[in-house]
Amino acid sequence: MDALSFDASPALPTPRALATEAVHAGRDDLAAQGLHAVPLDLSTTYPSHDARAEAARIDAFATTGARPDGPPVYARLDNPTTARFETALARLEGTQSAVAFASGMAALTAVLLVRASMGLRHVVAVRPLYGCSDHLLTAGLIGTEVTWTDPAGIADAIRPDTGLVMVETPANPTLAEVDIRAVARACGSVPLLVDSTFATPVLQRPVEHGARIVLHSATKYLGGHGDVLAGVVACDEEFAGRLRQVRFATGGVLHPLASYLLLRGLSTLPVRMRAAATTAADLARRLAADPRIARVHYPEIGGAMVSFEVYGDPHDVIAGVRLITPAVSLGSVDTLIQHPASISHRIVDEDDRRSAGVSDRLLRMSVGLEDVEDLWRDLTEALSARSGRPAAAEGGARESRSAAR
Repeated sequence: MDALSFDASPALPTPRALATEAVHAGRDDLAAQGLHAVPLDLSTTYPSHDARAEAARIDAFATTGARPDGPPVYARLDNPTTARFETALARLEGTQSAVAFASGMAALTAVLLVRASMGLRHVVAVRPLYGCSDHLLTAGLIGTEVTWTDPAGIADAIRPDTGLVMVETPANPTLAEVDIRAVARACGSVPLLVDSTFATPVLQRPVEHGARIVLHSATKYLGGHGDVLAGVVACDEEFAGRLRQVRFATGGVLHPLASYLLLRGLSTLPVRMRAAATTAADLARRLAADPRIARVHYPEIGGAMVSFEVYGDPHDVIAGVRLITPAVSLGSVDTLIQHPASISHRIVDEDDRRSAGVSDRLLRMSVGLEDVEDLWRDLTEALSARSGRPAAAEGGARESRSAAR
């Protein structure tokens, strides 16, 4: 099989462990081609002397959004390297298909446009979400209307024109979790979209619990090294076809070099996630026992994200770290820390932000692969720089820590 005619939907192999799929999915045909590394196809166009056949393939794509048989016609329609990443991610999530985009926000936009094109512009959503996701829904930039509710209110919030229910679990930045299975039941026939960026397929596979659409900012853990901007939606093939049509029309395609790097990132995803989660859990325990910390948030399912609220000025902590990088984003091999109220969730209305649990003293930390003792030393020095706990708050600190996971 030629590298340019990669079959993105080969017969599924015998069920394999997640760690094995992470290494081999999307690469199953390489040995038969005499290849070991994944080919990187940078072509923007593909030659064909049969214009009638090209016309038929384009007509078929316009009808169903299915990938054309044989080589692509144009890079905005499809790319073999990207197709390999999509196949791999679909295998990891347990879905029929996946469609990759230039960013996580491009991926979410495409989902909303697909539903809006069907006359279903209303979205039911649970806060908190990533700040830009919140803004996209609230601002109505692409004609959506949103009803915000808690998980218990989802069924009552659904209307005849509701096209989507959206949750993020664990949520950004509070790490709040929702019961995906219960939410899926409340959705009825309305598709449930779960933003699973923080969890990755290593910690949860939302489709197994009733979700129909899984969203990832692949920039984060899937890439894993802070050098790729990407988004991906895992779903059934029918919805994937519609997403491909939107991607083709709007141009939100993922560059093949990014796809190549994402495939490489997937191969180490389980190892990275488990190592970082071990360190994150340790740091969460230490922070919960620290009198300078008011509250610690760490999800039941684990993971590499830790959020915590300080008694002192959170900006002093940001200014005080030296080993930990003060920067937005997450999921890299190095540890990052940021102040959501100033950056990632700044675009969310202040009252909405606070009611969703995003306090002005909350810090969000993405734990990397450094030694835990080095990270703790850096954290504790930053916490000691100018921040401190009011003596009168000692009893409240113990109560808050006991209530936090």
